[in-house]
Amino acid sequence: MELIIIVAAGLALAMSLAWLVQRITGNSGWIDAIWSFATAAAGVTLALAQGGPRALLAAGLVALWGLRLGIHIARRSAGAHDDPRYAALRQQWGSTFHARLFFFLMIQAVCALVLALCVLAGARQPAPFPAPADFAAVLVIAIGIAGEALADAQLRQFRAVPANRGKVCDRGLWAWSRHPNYFFEWLVWLAWPVMAFGSLWMILALLGPLQMYWLLVYASGIPPLEATMLQSRGDAYRAYQARVSPFFPLPPKV
Repeated sequence: MELIIIVAAGLALAMSLAWLVQRITGNSGWIDAIWSFATAAAGVTLALAQGGPRALLAAGLVALWGLRLGIHIARRSAGAHDDPRYAALRQQWGSTFHARLFFFLMIQAVCALVLALCVLAGARQPAPFPAPADFAAVLVIAIGIAGEALADAQLRQFRAVPANRGKVCDRGLWAWSRHPNYFFEWLVWLAWPVMAFGSLWMILALLGPLQMYWLLVYASGIPPLEATMLQSRGDAYRAYQARVSPFFPLPPKV
C-alpha cells in the first residue's frame, strides 16, 4: 500500500509538471506526452515490485507502450499548434482555464494510477509462468501497439501531402474506423485482464479497459475531437461519420 501511495504522489507530481510545461510553452500537446511516460513509469514500478519473470514481462510491455506513445506525441507536439481538444477547453473555460486545467490534470493522474494498478494485477497472476494467458496478453498488446503505430503513420503520411490539406483521412485503417488509434489504444489495456485471467486479480485489471473505453468514446477522446473536426471539415466529415464506424473497425458503409 505504501508503494501505491508513493506512485500516486509521483503521478500527481508528473501532471503538475505537465501543467507547468503547458503554461510556459502554451502547447497542451506536451501534457499527453508527459502523461504517457508517467503512466508507463508507474506501471513499471508497481510491476517490478512484485518480483519474478511475469513481473519483468509486465514491466517490459507497459514500458514499450509508454515509450512508443510518449515519443510519438512529443514529436507531434514539437513546434505544433495547441492541441485542439485543449484549445476548446481554453475557449470554454476562459479566464479560469489554468486553474481548472490543473484540477483536470489531477483527474488524469488518478486515471493513470488505475491503469498502473491494472499492470500490477497482471503481474500478480498466481499461475506458474509462463501460462497461456501470458502469451495471449503479449499478442493482444503487440496487436494494440502495432495497430496504433500504423494508424498514426497513415494519418501522418496523409497530412504530409499538401493536396490533402483540409480533407478527411479515410485511407487504410481510417476507412474502417474514424478513430483507429483510439481503438488500438483501448486494446492495449485489454491485455492486462487477459494476463490476469482465471484469478481474482482479473477484476482489478478489468478497470483499465473499462476506464479507457469510457474516456475515449464518451469523455476526453472522440466527443471533443469530432466537434473540432465538424467545425473544420464540415459536410465532408459528416459524410465520413455516416459511412465509417466511430470506434470499432468495421467495413465502411457504401
